Amino acid sequence: MSDETNTGTGTPAGPQPEPLRFFGTTWIDHDGGYTGRRIGVAAGSLATAVAACFVLRFAYQGLAIADVGTPVTLMVVVMFAVCSALAFRHTWDAFTKRPDPDRQASLRGLLAIGFIGSLLAYSLRSLTEAPGEKLHREEYEAARDQYTRRTTRRTGNPSRKRNHR
Repeated sequence: MSDETNTGTGTPAGPQPEPLRFFGTTWIDHDGGYTGRRIGVAAGSLATAVAACFVLRFAYQGLAIADVGTPVTLMVVVMFAVCSALAFRHTWDAFTKRPDPDRQASLRGLLAIGFIGSLLAYSLRSLTEAPGEKLHREEYEAARDQYTRRTTRRTGNPSRKRNHR
């Protein structure tokens, strides 16, 4: 990173990295407890997914006690399974490319129902990197490269070039 700073603010000149949830900007240099945070996020999201499964189990038992019938019970189980699978895939894809905001808004209900899939995707991705790190790193490095190319000064005056004939 450049040693130049914006005047008066003390922040480095150029684009600034976007902080990630639970990681801030520690993903840049993998410092500030980055590994511990990854372990904590992986364990925390997995534990939350397991707890959510227990809650869903109680809901299933409630359906059994209410004797709503096999078709309704089966429909609820399939709905949660399908929504969880779709939420897992959507969340996993969002770690490598920015999701379309309109599509994200239209899938909000499905993602809420399939929250267990999202938690599992978050947990699995945390085993290899901070969720979304690869995407943010690519965007940040591209912005830094563009900034460097834009601000690099040329030496000499191009209009004073000698014609070599």
